[in-house]
Order: sequence, then structure tokens, then C-alpha cells
Amino acid sequence: MNTRIAIIDLGTNTCNLLIAEYQDKNYQILYQGKEVVKLGKGGIDKNLLTEDGLERAISAIQKHQNRINLFNTSEVVVIATSAIREATNKGWFQQEIKSKTGLDLLIISGEKEADLIFNGVKLAFGEIDNHSLILDIGGGSNEFILSEANEPIWKQSFPLGMARIIELLPPSDPITPSEIKKINRYFEHGLEQLWKEMQNIRIPVLIGCSGAFDTLVDLIDQTEPGTKARIKQEIKIDDFNPIYERLIKSTNAERKEMKGLESIRIEMIVPSVLFIKLVVDKFNIQKIYQTDYALREGVLYERIFS
Repeated sequence: MNTRIAIIDLGTNTCNLLIAEYQDKNYQILYQGKEVVKLGKGGIDKNLLTEDGLERAISAIQKHQNRINLFNTSEVVVIATSAIREATNKGWFQQEIKSKTGLDLLIISGEKEADLIFNGVKLAFGEIDNHSLILDIGGGSNEFILSEANEPIWKQSFPLGMARIIELLPPSDPITPSEIKKINRYFEHGLEQLWKEMQNIRIPVLIGCSGAFDTLVDLIDQTEPGTKARIKQEIKIDDFNPIYERLIKSTNAERKEMKGLESIRIEMIVPSVLFIKLVVDKFNIQKIYQTDYALREGVLYERIFS
């Protein structure tokens, strides 16, 4: 008998929904949806969740519940990540979500988040090349996972999400060369553990999950956000570099007009590509892949294969 599950990923910027059906080792994705929540707005630099953010989260979850009700699901999972787990008032937030939606909010650790992301990527790729470096760029945190023999051999969550950077080091419009240097120094220092762990490892492939990488392939393909589903797609370095140059030289107004760039990414895509460029250059990475599969698909993977 087929089982249907709804997975809500309540992230720092967006609240994403996946509805899937599975039986034995087979699965089918039935629906995907997204609502903007911007939980980091006005408080992430202080590790606080705001009343406004709570209202946006409740509204997003309730909209997703209306959709879930059409699919006769047997399980609904709501997962919270960086902005909520780091917040000093997360208990209040959790109670309010339960009170207003009836759903339990599962706040996961950075290590668990990395595990789920890896499993989501494994669901997409099947076999992951040795020493591939998986990167999920979020609003609150970034997760890195190194693979070997199709398993994670090292993983770390860094609180260097793009919503945090925007609050902490707000860029001009357009970003200035000195601001680029400042943000890069901040990333360079914040990723010291990554550089240390990878210093004797050749990394052939970077696999990018979630928003920033989705935006890159939409910009390259000139497709409207959310209209093209991709299990995996290569981003050639020769395609990445011109997009990078175009984005760091652009204004907010210019980015609003770019086909493939959704409104929620207009500010955060600039520090995102700075982050990607730093990692690519540091490790001399020659191949980048994007995948739509990440945390939510990792939950599905666990249900299918556990």
C-alpha cells in the first residue's frame, strides 16, 4: 500500500512543502510549494525570533495545511532549522506554532540537518562521487558534507547564512569592492575549520542544494523560478563566472529585471555567489552540480530506506 507524507521545511527565508508518495523503494513527488517567511528579518543577528516572523510562519504553515488536506497524507512533518534552533526564544515560537496550527515543530541540530541534506542528495544522484563536497546555502546557516563510498565522512553546519550576512554586513546598492573584501574576509575566517579539514583532499565536484544554486541555473537557463524541476544539472564554470560578475556589479533594480531571479533572492544572491566563488576558487573546483533535492527529500529518503 502506498504511503503519503507531507514534509514542511521551515527555514530562515522560506517555508517549503513537499508532498510525496512511496512504497517499498519507489517514490513519486506529488506536490512542491513555497511561502516566504523571512524569519531572520529584524532579529537574526541577535538570535531572536520576532512576532512578525511568527505571524508569517503561521500563515505559511496554514496555507500549506490547506494544500496538504487535498492529498490524504498519513504523516505531516514540520522541521525547523538554523534561525529557530539558534534563537533564545525558540520555546515560545514552538509553542505558538503548536497552538495555532496543531503541528509539532521539530527543531533539528546542524548535524542532523547535514545528514538529511546528504540523504536528499543521495536520493537525487544515487551514487555520489568520492570527495564530492555538498553545500547547502541557507538564510541562517550553510551545511558542508564530504562524501566517500556514497557516505558522509565529514559534515559541519556553519552559522554563516545569507540572511545573517545581510543583517550583519549590509551591502550598498550595488555592492562596493571594499564591501566584497570585507564579506569575503568574514567568510574566510568563519570557514577556517573547513579549510583545515580539506587541506590535503582534492575536491573534484561541488554539489549545490537549495535557493542560491536554484537561482544560478534559472539565470543560466533563463527560466522563471519554480517552473523547471531538476533532479540534477551541471553548472559549467564558464557559465558560473559571467553570472557571478554580472550579479556583483548589478543594482537591486537591475536584479529585479533579471529573468530567473525571484524577489526573495534579490538581496541575498550577491553574498551567496561571493560564498560560492570563494569555495570554488579555494579548492580549484572544476565541476559544479545543482540539485533540487535537499532536506525535505532527505526526510523522504529516511522513510523509504529506514
